[in-house]
Amino acid sequence: MGRFAISIGKNTIINKNCLIDGRGGCVIGNNVDIAQDTFIWSEQHDYNSPDYDTVDKTVVIEDNVWIASRATILPGVRIGKGAVVACGSVVTKDVPPFTVVAGVPAKAIGNRTTDLHYKLKYNSWFR
Repeated sequence: MGRFAISIGKNTIINKNCLIDGRGGCVIGNNVDIAQDTFIWSEQHDYNSPDYDTVDKTVVIEDNVWIASRATILPGVRIGKGAVVACGSVVTKDVPPFTVVAGVPAKAIGNRTTDLHYKLKYNSWFR
């Protein structure tokens, strides 16, 4: 994947006030639910660089992931199929499939069923 690329799969919902940084690349799978106020970063500064260089690392979010409100995903992270990221979590490392993570930094707190069959559909806030 080249720079400045964002790929979003089918039936994926990205709620209001989200920021998806595509400078280092971001791949989002199918049936992913990204709740409001979430930040997904694919580029950061190298604080040890004398020139304060930037470092690009692609973020990959696999199918059927749920990222709850106000989570932050850092560059280079892969969130495995069916994983759940709890509200306010900061994900600094890869999340295995079907794992529930929470906290700052995010750590495994449980597992999700592997028997997932849903297809997301968008429901607006007001009708």
